[in-house]
Amino acid sequence: MPITANNTNRKSWLPVPDNSDFPIQNIPFGVFLTKENIVTVGTRIGDFAIDLGALQQLDYFEGIELTDDMFMQDTLNDFISDGKKTWRLVRNRIAEIFDEKTPKLRDNINHRNIVIFNMKDVEMQLPVLIGDYTDFYSSREHATNVGKMFRDPENALLPNWLHIPVGYHGRSSTIVPTEIPVNRPMGQTLPNGETTPVFGPSRSVDFELETAFITTDANIMGENIPISEAEDYIFGMVLLNDWSARDIQKWEYVPLGPFLSKNFATSISPWIVTMDALEPFRTKGPKQVPTPLPYLQQKGKHSFDINLEVAIQPENGEPTIVSNTNFKYMYWTMCQQLAHHTSNGCRVNSGDMMGSGTISGPTPDSFGSMLELTWGGKNPIQLKDGTERKFINDFDTVIIKGHCQNGHVRIGFGEVSSKLLPPFTRK
Repeated sequence: MPITANNTNRKSWLPVPDNSDFPIQNIPFGVFLTKENIVTVGTRIGDFAIDLGALQQLDYFEGIELTDDMFMQDTLNDFISDGKKTWRLVRNRIAEIFDEKTPKLRDNINHRNIVIFNMKDVEMQLPVLIGDYTDFYSSREHATNVGKMFRDPENALLPNWLHIPVGYHGRSSTIVPTEIPVNRPMGQTLPNGETTPVFGPSRSVDFELETAFITTDANIMGENIPISEAEDYIFGMVLLNDWSARDIQKWEYVPLGPFLSKNFATSISPWIVTMDALEPFRTKGPKQVPTPLPYLQQKGKHSFDINLEVAIQPENGEPTIVSNTNFKYMYWTMCQQLAHHTSNGCRVNSGDMMGSGTISGPTPDSFGSMLELTWGGKNPIQLKDGTERKFINDFDTVIIKGHCQNGHVRIGFGEVSSKLLPPFTRK
């Protein structure tokens, strides 16, 4: 089935600002709360949120097999469960409805008033009920930088790293959408030169620039997903800030890896950009040496050219961009991550989220964390207001943005923006 929604000649009858992340060729999916406190599944064109539940009730999806309440829910899980054919049919239909040449909704003021909202009048929600969250560690540059800092620089990568997409299971209960503030975590740390740990606020809170992919129901327990089929089970992608407490992490991560240093908060962008929308931006990833084992081998273009940036904005100050990088630098692809994840028969469900791991590029200004950008705090970054940062200060806002662009179209993710607050105190 062709992806007619990607037609770059198509224009919408809704106004779309220049360089918008959300032209009619994007059509992401999300969940929002209206002024009337109604939660609905929606999409976005330009600066307008579109109520897909209302569109369905008004019969704009006639001819597409959907359950009656498909879009009148507070998560996308059921829609994602319907699979790739339904995703493509719905996205193609939305593009047709909002095409400047299609009068049905364009010329019906009553329907438009029911269906279309200004983005400033809605509140974005978490788009899916995330049952399970896995975070990978798939940037060679990031893994090498961390290895140089914490281990022998000559053997920065552990022996397994070039053979498997390394990952760990995160905590879904503390995944939040953009604009939800995050509290500085309390935890146990070992001060330099000491032999006895102390308990208190983390002094080294960091961001991690990541993306994540959202899966559909992929397999039954015991069944593996062949790498050749893995992409069929990936619905789309979001931006992700995997907040990290580096001092807590340093003390706790041996022998089982991250725990409280990571699970206190993970922030994601609210619009899921589909793999269909990202199709024009396929590219090859880095050459993999040694060649992976057969179950992880793939040919062709399985990475994506996604420009990413991170800015830090102090309270009452201007944002300063501290990192520019690209998703295409990732060593392990999403297909390899999913194939490996299920190679032992692990079940993957609709709405599960898989983080890419910190995305770092080859140059110092393309590193994806403060840990790397300041090299463990040794080289502080100066912000526009003249202040310096080794890590994130209370009341700083971390803003992550991402978009793809070619000569024809720009497809973006919007942003994930989160303010760090002091530790939570009970009243």
